[in-house]
This record gives sequence, structure tokens and C-alpha cells, in this order.
Amino acid sequence: MAATLACGSGAVLSHRSAGELWKLTPPSPSQVDITCAPGGRSRRSGIVCHEAAFADDEVTEVDGIPVTSPFRTLLDLAAVLTPRQLERAWTELQVRGLTDVVPIAVLLERHPHKRGLASLRTVIASKEPGGITRNDFEEAFLALIDAHGLPRPRMNASLWVSGRFFEPDALWEAQRLIVELDSRTVHGTDRAFHSDRRRDRTLLAEGYRTLRVTWHQLRDEPSEVAADLSRTLGIDACP
Repeated sequence: MAATLACGSGAVLSHRSAGELWKLTPPSPSQVDITCAPGGRSRRSGIVCHEAAFADDEVTEVDGIPVTSPFRTLLDLAAVLTPRQLERAWTELQVRGLTDVVPIAVLLERHPHKRGLASLRTVIASKEPGGITRNDFEEAFLALIDAHGLPRPRMNASLWVSGRFFEPDALWEAQRLIVELDSRTVHGTDRAFHSDRRRDRTLLAEGYRTLRVTWHQLRDEPSEVAADLSRTLGIDACP
């Protein structure tokens, strides 16, 4: 708020700082990104001031702080993030269920010469993410859990059942519910296909239910995933 006030009328939080406010990116460095109207840039210690013209529907407020809208923030982030970082920001936006008054496709057409546009188009069009690690998948899953007010599970828990050791991706012990985060690279082989079903059968016989969630479902159907988890856990999730 102090940074936007220091940069004068019409200044808004943008780029990495807006991404942090929307929880799309990790905490940014000590400098704050602000965007001012063309010709309104000023030099302020600790502030990186960008210049750009905004349509009214590309700006909003969060906790009273003027900030670029979620999709406009993603558009600006495309110019300063690596493709991998941009992919994670897009996933966070999907998982957190953030919406915008202006569809992302409209913004892409509205700003055809923005830096990073090709990377953003590639990320949005991608059906399978590139280079997603187990940690990335787990972080995105926990972000969905937190966003919908569900209790956090034990991640990668140690579980002994019928003399066998299991390490479920996510475990709610009291409800005997397991969630496995299935990626095509790990679970797409013929051997994994049969092993997963043997494992599910053994756990079900001991009273443990297993839900399987893919990256595609987590990214593109977060509300449906959260609703199914909520019903299975017997808990009301936040909308």
C-alpha cells in the first residue's frame, strides 16, 4: 500500500509483487513492483516502477491495495518469469480457483505485443506439464487443501498394513482416507498399473479408501476435486 501511494494516483501493485499478493508466486525480493500510467514513472528507493496503460477491468483491490487483476498479473509475470516459474504460477491460479472479469484469451488478444506472450500461450495450451516434480505436485495439492479449508493430511506417511509397508502420498488417518497423486511418468507403466491396483485392494480390505488425483484434474478441476474430498472426509469445504 505504501509503495502504491508513493507512486501517485493510478499506481497499482503488479508483476512479482502482485503475484505474491494473489499467492501465485513465492515471496518476492525486498523491492516492490508497481505499474504507473505512461509518463508517471518515478524513482523511489525499494520500488521498481513499470509503465503501462490499463483498462479499468484489469485492475482491482485486495485488502484495499490496488493491484492488477489475476489474469493481468499472469500476463505481466510472463515477461519476468522463466517458463517453469510461469507454469507454476498458472497452476496456482487454477488450484486457488481465481477468476477474472476478463477471460485470459481476451487479454492475450488485447495485448498482442507483450513480452512473454509465447511462453504464456504454451503454458495455457499444455495438456501435460513439463518437469513437474513430486514436490511440485504435493505443493499444489496442499494449496488446494488450504484454499478450500480442508484439514491437512500427513504427506508421505509411513503405514504398516497386513505386514506390508506403504507410503501414501496423503493420509487422513482418522478417516482412513488416502490420496495418491498420480503422474503419467510414475504410474503410467504396465507394472505400475497392476501394482497400484493390488495396493488399493489390500488397503481397502483393511478399511482404507484410496482416491487417485491426476495433475490434469488438480489443475483444471480443483473445485470438483475439493468437493469430492470434502464429501469423503465428511467435512464442509469452503467455496
